[in-house]
Amino acid sequence: MSSAAIEVSDDTRLYRIGEVSRIADLKPFVLRYWETEFPMLEPVKSRSGHRMYRQEDVDLILKIKRLLYDEGFTIAGARRHLREGGTVGTDSETGAPIGPGYGAAQLLNRKMLLDMRDSLRAFLTLLERR
Repeated sequence: MSSAAIEVSDDTRLYRIGEVSRIADLKPFVLRYWETEFPMLEPVKSRSGHRMYRQEDVDLILKIKRLLYDEGFTIAGARRHLREGGTVGTDSETGAPIGPGYGAAQLLNRKMLLDMRDSLRAFLTLLERR
């Protein structure tokens, strides 16, 4: 079988875990772990037991990655955000507003603050080692 996406009879494209790993730039173990943490992420299994991801699964993986890596959500916060359909609320970790209407300036400020927090944690770790 080639590394290209597999076409099934109803025009649904299915991707192997290695392909999704390359598309999303994530390790396969991360994808398998996310399957345990995000119940809405359920790839189908082939007859041989291999995970086969639909396009909607790939889109969801990219959304989860954005929430976790770019927007600073915790796994629980991202799960809640997805379950609630992205409704307006607050992030449990930072108390910052999330959801529709959350403007670009607020996202930039939040991203800047999260980056600053990470930098300060790294600096604190360096200081503690001395």
